[in-house]
Amino acid sequence: MPISTDFTSILLKDWEINFLQCYPNGYLKYTDLCNVLQLTAGVHAEMGGISFSDMQWHHQAWVLSRMRVEIKRLPKWRDVVTVKTWINSLENSRSVRCLELYVGNEKIVGCETFWAVFNTNTRRPESLALPHEHFEKFPNDRATVSSFSKIDTSSDLDLVFQKQILLSDLDVVNHANSVKYLEWCLDYVETQLVLSQRLESFEMNYLKEVSLNETVSINKSSADSPMLFTITTATKTCFALQLNWS
Repeated sequence: MPISTDFTSILLKDWEINFLQCYPNGYLKYTDLCNVLQLTAGVHAEMGGISFSDMQWHHQAWVLSRMRVEIKRLPKWRDVVTVKTWINSLENSRSVRCLELYVGNEKIVGCETFWAVFNTNTRRPESLALPHEHFEKFPNDRATVSSFSKIDTSSDLDLVFQKQILLSDLDVVNHANSVKYLEWCLDYVETQLVLSQRLESFEMNYLKEVSLNETVSINKSSADSPMLFTITTATKTCFALQLNWS
């Protein structure tokens, strides 16, 4: 698609929180928070001509590699939130995108994401084939206090569940959607802890894609903060999650 006439290097996008996105307490689910952030990134990429549809001409797609989210509080049902996003860096096969979520003038969420360009035929990373010079980069502007990091998965974790990847887990890149990993793990956190809004930040590392009919193990640490999860196949760690509670 051509670059939108409304394209700007910094996007502000409004979303209204609906009841399907909320926990029973009326506050936005952490999974749907990630969906709203990623949908905003997708809108910005589409306006700038580097969306999934544009990249598929070269058999490419953006895949999420790391994500850090810092939360002051969660928005609630019927809130209109504004997500602000910009590109911190983009070169070769890698890009760092920043996002902030506001209610009115109050910033309540900051997020930093690390994306890789992925060939959907070879399933390997490669340099972005599309021009992106029209995107101004903002290397000195960050959305989080701390940057994303490599999560240490060397500690002992206990198996809590095994799951087969189903069609409902897949996205347009034909692998388990990134938010699904978070959903699977949060299902094994004590309910009142999730609803308490004590989650100050969380970080996710995506290490290997998982596909339809694969069986994965969900593993959890015994410590509460930070609370660690991994998702593994028989031979590899595919995903790591760190939950930081107050």
